[in-house]
Amino acid sequence: MYDFTVTGNLSEAALPPLPTEVRDLSIPVIDISGETHRQVIAAAGTETEYRGQVNTVLMADGKTMLATWSIGHGGRCGPLIKSVDGGLTWSGLLVTPKNWGQISSCPCIFRMRDSKCVERLFVFAGRGKHHSSMSEDGGNTWTPMKETGLFKPGGNTAIIPIDNGRRHLLLMQRGPTDAPRDEMPNAVWQAVSSDGGLTWKDYRKVCEVQGAVPCEPDLIRSPNGKQIACIMRENSRHFQSLVMFSDNEGTTWSRVHELPASLTGDRHVSCFTDDGRLVVVFRDRAMGSPTYGHYVAWMGTYDDIRYGRSGQYRIKLLHSHAGADCGYSGLERLPDGTMVATTYIKYRPGQKKHSIVSVRFKPGEIDAAFEK
Repeated sequence: MYDFTVTGNLSEAALPPLPTEVRDLSIPVIDISGETHRQVIAAAGTETEYRGQVNTVLMADGKTMLATWSIGHGGRCGPLIKSVDGGLTWSGLLVTPKNWGQISSCPCIFRMRDSKCVERLFVFAGRGKHHSSMSEDGGNTWTPMKETGLFKPGGNTAIIPIDNGRRHLLLMQRGPTDAPRDEMPNAVWQAVSSDGGLTWKDYRKVCEVQGAVPCEPDLIRSPNGKQIACIMRENSRHFQSLVMFSDNEGTTWSRVHELPASLTGDRHVSCFTDDGRLVVVFRDRAMGSPTYGHYVAWMGTYDDIRYGRSGQYRIKLLHSHAGADCGYSGLERLPDGTMVATTYIKYRPGQKKHSIVSVRFKPGEIDAAFEK
């Protein structure tokens, strides 16, 4: 069981992560990567076009989805496509502002609602200076990218509503300066918005770990609503992936812990199932894993993460034909319980570069596969 002592003062020297006792992979692996009927190629790579880190959002109607990605690995923003049938089919490229192409690194798309219940879409991206673009008409038109006043060397932006939706909490990585590259010591910083994502304040460092490189946070609210977990990639590769917890809407955070091997990977993205379990998708980086480097999902419960347990299953979603160069996902749950996990990946051997590909499954199908 984890120690949930909190800290809000990072003026003290950074501490190493508290170690996990779960270093072996002990849960079943369900391989659905060969089940092509589950797979949809949203945007195919070509011999010259590398479709990079992707993110998705599901609209309130439960069937309209948007996907955006970078051109090349961590490259320029710009591509945006739309599905009106829950990700079964996708449009061609939509029109986006010209200056999206001047901003680089891992665009992330969010639906955000302010305290007056006005909903907007935001795309956040940037290498060095952090930027955002906004849509007030469901993604049909967008404002040009503008600076948020925050900084990041690359990687994702994680956002979660707090205070019953009155504010939003943002976490992302940053080095000791505002340089557009990774610098040591790398840390995780946070900011808060009180106007639905239009502006961000209270920008501060909340996670620095001795000997480790925490980055690419994912935020998960506990089923009872009282706690937020922050899962992080550990990029020194000296430790397994990391987690910290907040019981006060991000005001303070617990000391960082290692996660079990089953959750060790890069760029975690999470979503609850309709039966209350939790799915987390990521690039597998667990040492000795039979699916190392491939696109996988973990299935378990929030309490498995809270108490440092291995979980229920690992699922091999897609096979990477370019080593550990995949992940950076979108993950949506449709009204019928279908999980739609979307990644960038070299989908097949040969000269064609990375594509945007989604995998569809229901938790009950994974249960049935295990029972066989």
